[in-house]
Amino acid sequence: MTAYYDDKPWLRTYPEWFSPDFTAHKESVLAKFDKAVEKNPDAPCIYYFDTVYSFSQVKKMASAFAAALAESGLGQGDRMLFVLQNVPQAVIGALAVWMRGGIVVPVNPMYTTKDLNHLLSDSGATGVFCEDTLYEKTVKAAAGQRPVITTSPLDLLGAGDSVPEQLQSAKKTLFDETSDFMALIEKFGDQTIELISPAPEDLAYLVYTSGTTGPPKGAMISHANIHHNCLVYESTARMDGTDVVLGIAPMFHITGIVAHLAIAFHMGIPMVLFNRFDALDVLRLIEKHRVTFTVASITVYIALLNHPKLKSFNISHFKKAYSGGAPVSPSTVEKFQEAMGLTIYNVYGLTESASPATIAPLGKNGPVDEESGALSVGLIIPGIEAWVVDVDNPETVLHPGEEGELVLRGPSIISGYWQKPEETANAIKDGRFHTGDVAKIDAEGWCYIVDRKKDLINVSGFKVWPRDVEDVLYQHPGVKEAAVVGVPDSYRGETVKAFVSLSDDFIGKTTPQELIAFCKERLAAYKYPRIVEIIDDVPKTTTGKMLRRELRDR
Repeated sequence: MTAYYDDKPWLRTYPEWFSPDFTAHKESVLAKFDKAVEKNPDAPCIYYFDTVYSFSQVKKMASAFAAALAESGLGQGDRMLFVLQNVPQAVIGALAVWMRGGIVVPVNPMYTTKDLNHLLSDSGATGVFCEDTLYEKTVKAAAGQRPVITTSPLDLLGAGDSVPEQLQSAKKTLFDETSDFMALIEKFGDQTIELISPAPEDLAYLVYTSGTTGPPKGAMISHANIHHNCLVYESTARMDGTDVVLGIAPMFHITGIVAHLAIAFHMGIPMVLFNRFDALDVLRLIEKHRVTFTVASITVYIALLNHPKLKSFNISHFKKAYSGGAPVSPSTVEKFQEAMGLTIYNVYGLTESASPATIAPLGKNGPVDEESGALSVGLIIPGIEAWVVDVDNPETVLHPGEEGELVLRGPSIISGYWQKPEETANAIKDGRFHTGDVAKIDAEGWCYIVDRKKDLINVSGFKVWPRDVEDVLYQHPGVKEAAVVGVPDSYRGETVKAFVSLSDDFIGKTTPQELIAFCKERLAAYKYPRIVEIIDDVPKTTTGKMLRRELRDR
């Protein structure tokens, strides 16, 4: 069946306006930024709440910061750890590191000192750039003798602009043993240094995987990986110079890196940043800055949908809304269409694929699988080869519509994990990345993610994929979120357990027994959950992925 995949039927399913012929030309993220500066230096580059920074202003600050990093010894191939929220400093800092030929290591600000110790040791980072509130809390003990630069989310708020509510209690803190970002910008503002232009094949980021199955691994993301997926977003979302990007996904996550920072530079368009997610801030900024495009987790969209002031904002220009991280059910898509006039398009990807691996082209959302009721996550992105192989025998390529492990190869796939040759060899064979995700691709090329291979539930020898059960639960009008896991059972080996959070109107009314009966009518006898537990919220990572392991351990 390799002929089916070699033929790439998904390319024929793309809309007529779409051209799959991508240029072989590769560029670094820094080169794309420099072109944007040259083309339109006074155009807005960053909106930080109500403060505006032009491309030339961002370039000037990045150059000054690069001079400061040069004095501290940062050079070609050196790594620098970033522990920041979605603030302009994360963008300026990345540019400065690339100007020195370095590699950015962005990490979650919620990480503990123990987490940071591991990442500093594994990456070999020579310095840390962090928010001031995190320095004494977690960073100081982990950094050791490494130089630390601190910054405040207040630093780049315009003097005449109002302080947003989420920052009104914030106070900038300076430390004797650290350097201050703003002081460095001022000190090195007039200095010129020799800039190192990274090649497209050079690493731009080490992005650590979420570590849901073990210690995080550093995915080596090159400038070329990012550039390819910027071309994907540009073409499939029909982006142009009038677009405005909402920077809502964390910039320590591959989605925030590619679908916010990099695509804005690639297109020469502004990104809207706002430190941390606040639904009211986001709605106001979507209206004020006329946002058109973003990629976010479904939990973010649900928060906007449920906000009591939603109807008071004009978000009619927000037409290019993509969701990744956790699957979006057909019923959820319908709710957004009815309440907001907003079509949410599915996108699926991994850190190792530098964000999108499949995407629904603008105006053409995927079909619903007749068997499972799941919404397709889109078409395989252009320039990528894909196969579905037998889970137990990966040499066997499966027929269209059969479920197996999704395998990918192409210019957006990483070369490997940082200093992890064994893990790299296990995951990437002959350039083919084995995703660990169970999927199927239909005859027209639409892809459906069934589940994670490791999440398979074995009930009396029968395979049960959690997604199959979750998709049925989402058909119940009272179910807001659902997560299904396997739990030990003396008779069946494992049995199916569902954790469910309810919509407000159904709290106290819908019972576990009702949900079990609902599933029993719609699923095979071995598939329906024998146990349902109603909880307030399904636990998730900061990027919206379900923490099934935490649920199993309850």
